Amino acid sequence: MTHSVLLAEDDRPIRAALERALTLEGYQVTAVADGIQALAAAHRERPDVILLDVMMPGIDGLQVCQVLRAEQDRTPILMLTARVETADRIAGLDAGADDYVVKPFEVEEVFARLRALLRRTTPAAGDGAGPGEPGEGYDARAAGSGVVEAADLRIDGPSRRAWRGARELELTRTEFELLELLARNAGIVLDHPTIYDRIWGYDFGPGSKNLAVYVGYLRRKVDVPGSHPLIHTVRGVGYVLRED
Repeated sequence: MTHSVLLAEDDRPIRAALERALTLEGYQVTAVADGIQALAAAHRERPDVILLDVMMPGIDGLQVCQVLRAEQDRTPILMLTARVETADRIAGLDAGADDYVVKPFEVEEVFARLRALLRRTTPAAGDGAGPGEPGEGYDARAAGSGVVEAADLRIDGPSRRAWRGARELELTRTEFELLELLARNAGIVLDHPTIYDRIWGYDFGPGSKNLAVYVGYLRRKVDVPGSHPLIHTVRGVGYVLRED
């Protein structure tokens, strides 16, 4: 199956190199140089996934992402950023991005992250079966069925909505899937490789801070001041959702 990619990157050499590499990888690519063109192409082409540079003239990548999400466009978005600070990555997630890659990057990493995003949004044969336990074929796509309750969390898989108590949580796609994975395995410590495999379908290795950034941002939405913390770090192992 050929997937379509909208690539928005204002740096001409990077744009040309990525367009060539994506085409050779088998993607159908639409490449644009700024945010205005990106919005127009997103509306016109309806791509399967969007590869979006943060720093672009006029309308930047964050603003493009915000506009698309405000329009209820749930196309997966992979952000390209030269900013390495956690706060800058959080800004991308807050705008509604699903994942990010920090420049300079290896093109194989971009391919791996695109494949992971597309696996989460493309139906596969056999989808719809109930989820298994960790290590038994748990699939974030299959997990989107039924209602999960853990502590005072309530997660509705089919509608992709979640509440803590009476408060509805505003979550990105990745945040929702991460919270659902933790809630379905409440009380069980999930290690980093397991979470990477279940959510991204790819283990980015021990040096990656990707998971820590997402967990930190999820905590800001779930474990608000005045509430009992639910998401706990098990140092050197991973994360667990439990009510202490």
